Amino acid sequence: MNYRVKLTKTAQKQADKAPSHVLRSLITWAESVEEYGLPETRRIPGFHDEPLKGKLQGKRSVRLTLQWRAIYEITPAQDIIFVTVERITPHDYR
Repeated sequence: MNYRVKLTKTAQKQADKAPSHVLRSLITWAESVEEYGLPETRRIPGFHDEPLKGKLQGKRSVRLTLQWRAIYEITPAQDIIFVTVERITPHDYR
């Protein structure tokens, strides 16, 4: 199955404002998803890929740094699975 990572307009704006090391981590994650697939990329322990609960149920979170997260959703199509990054935000530990 082919995977394609795309960013929403909101996520792109957030990525443009994020620190460069966060953007590098996002690019590394996206390249891994597109090259090896989402199941293999989820096995990389540093990304801490996990399902979300509550009002974000059905979406997943991937750790870009200790503080920054990317929130994404999976949308299957005919021959491709779209992984849409909806938000790139610093995680609030409060």
